[in-house]
Amino acid sequence: MTCKHRLLALSIALGLGILANAPAQADALADIQKAGVVRIGVPQDFAPFGSVNTDLQLQGLDIDVAKLIAQKMGLKVQLVPVASANRIAYLQTHKADLVISTLGKNAEREKVIDFSQPYAPYNNSVFGVASVAVSGPADLAGKTVGVARGTFQDLQLTDTAPKSATIKRYEDNNAMISAYVSGQVQLVGTGDFVAYALAEKAPNNKPVLKYIIQESACNVGLNKGEAALLGKVNEVLSAAKKSGELNAIVQKWLNVPLPAKMASTFQ
Repeated sequence: MTCKHRLLALSIALGLGILANAPAQADALADIQKAGVVRIGVPQDFAPFGSVNTDLQLQGLDIDVAKLIAQKMGLKVQLVPVASANRIAYLQTHKADLVISTLGKNAEREKVIDFSQPYAPYNNSVFGVASVAVSGPADLAGKTVGVARGTFQDLQLTDTAPKSATIKRYEDNNAMISAYVSGQVQLVGTGDFVAYALAEKAPNNKPVLKYIIQESACNVGLNKGEAALLGKVNEVLSAAKKSGELNAIVQKWLNVPLPAKMASTFQ
C-alpha cells in the first residue's frame, strides 16, 4: 500500500469512528414521553385565547387545547407563559416543546419551525375608531396603527402599509390595548376576537372593523425535524375534530363553530 493509500484509509477509518461515536439525533417525542410531561408555551395576555383569571390561573382557548393535547398523549402539562415576540425563541431554545399561542403559519416562519394542522380560526384585521376612514392598506398613509410586536399583524402591516404610515409596536397585547383605550392610537392591527373583547374595555370608543388583512388560522408550533412529535399532535387534533371536542372548545371561547373547512382538515 502506498503512502497515499495509507493516508486515505486512515482518513476513512477516522471518519467512520467519528460517525460511530456521534450522538443519535434527539427524538423530542421520546424525550417527552420519558419525562411524562409536555411543556407548552401559551399566551397569558390575549383573551379569549389565554389570560389569567381571578384565581391567578391561566384560562382560554389555547389553554384548553394545550390541556387536551397533553391529556390525549397521556402526559402531564406544564404551561409556559409566552409573549408574541418570544414564543418561537422559546421553542428554539428548548424552553417549550410545543407552542399553542395563536400562532399563524407563513413562509418566513416555516423556514425555522414546523406547524400542525389548524385548530382554531383567527382573522387578522385593522380596527379603529368610527371617525377614522380606512378601508384598505392605502388609507393608512400618514396614520399610526398599533400592533403587538412580532405578531402576524406586525409582519403583514410592515409589508403592506405605505411608507408614510407609522406602525407603533408594543411589547404585548395588554400594552397595545391600553394604548387604544387611552387614545394614544386610533387604529390597531389585531385578531377579530381580541378586538371584540376590546370593545368591552372601551364602550365609548368601540373599535370598528376597517378591513380584513388576512383570513388565518391558529396552528401548534414545534421545532423542525420532529416528525414523530408532529405526527402525534396531528393525530390528537384529527381525533378531536372527529369527536367534536375541538369544536366544543372553539364554541366555548369564540362563540362560533369550528369552520367546516378547518373541521375537515386532517393530517
